[in-house]
Amino acid sequence: MIHQYQNNGYNIVLDVNSGCVHVVDQMGYDVIAALNAIHPEQTASTIQTAKTREAIKAQFENTYEPEEIDTVLDDLAELTEAGQLFAPDTHEACIQDVMKRKTVVKALCLHIAHDCNLACKYCFAEEGEYHGRRALMSFEVGKKALDFLIANSGSRRNLEVDFFGGEPLMNWQVVKDLVAYGREQEKLHNKKFRFTLTTNGVLLNDEVMEFCNKEMGNVVLSVDGRKEVHDYMRPFRKGAGSYDLIIPKFQKFAESRNQDKYYVRGTFTHHNLDFSKDVLHLADLGFKQISV
Repeated sequence: MIHQYQNNGYNIVLDVNSGCVHVVDQMGYDVIAALNAIHPEQTASTIQTAKTREAIKAQFENTYEPEEIDTVLDDLAELTEAGQLFAPDTHEACIQDVMKRKTVVKALCLHIAHDCNLACKYCFAEEGEYHGRRALMSFEVGKKALDFLIANSGSRRNLEVDFFGGEPLMNWQVVKDLVAYGREQEKLHNKKFRFTLTTNGVLLNDEVMEFCNKEMGNVVLSVDGRKEVHDYMRPFRKGAGSYDLIIPKFQKFAESRNQDKYYVRGTFTHHNLDFSKDVLHLADLGFKQISV
C-alpha cells in the first residue's frame, strides 16, 4: 500500500506495509503514482516487465526521457526487491483472528471544547477559528462516553480520560460534572478513573488549580518557551501575546502540585529551530517537568 503526499516542497512516499518513508524527486513521485495506479501490488518482477515499462513511457512521453524512466524503474524495482516499496501485507492472514477478539478500551480523549480563546498559528482548527460550527460538549454526550468506556473496559480496572480541546476550561462546568459522574461510577463498577487535562492557561485560576490538584492525575500546560517565540505562535485573536498572562499561573500551578504530576509542553516549529533555548528557558522559569 502506497500513500503519497507533497508538503513544504518535499515529495513524500510512504510504503505503509513496510513503514518506509521515501523523499523523492518529481519524476520518481510521478512514476510511483503511475505504477500504483496500474497495480497497487507491484513486485520487482512486474516493474521490470516490458509491458510495464512501455506503459509508463507512453504515459510520460511528453514529460520525461525514456532513458530516465528506465533508470527510475530500475531504482524502484531495487527498493521493491528489498521490501521497502510495494511491500506485501504480512498481517493480512491475521485479520480474521484479530477481528474475533473482544475489544477492550482503556482510555478516551474527550474533545470537550470545539472552541478556543487563542489563535495559535499551528492550530489544527486554522488558528483557532474553527471554520464551521464551534461547540462545547454537553454533559449528556460526555456521560455516554464514560458509560461506553466502562462497558467496553472488560476486566481492566484502571481507566483514563483526557480532557482536550480546543480549550477545555471553556467548558469547565461540564469537566467538573463528568469527573463527579466518573467518581460515582467507580464505586458501582469497581473501576478507577485517572483524569488528565490539557490547558493553554488563559482561564486558569485558583478554583481550577484546587480542583485539578484533587482530581487530575496529570495536567499538561501549553507553553512554547521564550516570550518572543510563545507570543508569536500563541497570540490572542487580536494579536496580543499570551505569555505574560499564563506564565505566572503555570508557575503557581506547578508549585501547587509540588513540581510533580504535570508537565509543560511546547510545540516547536521551523520558526524556532533553536528550540533548545526554549527548553532551557522553561527550566530557568522553574519548571521541573518539561515535555520535548
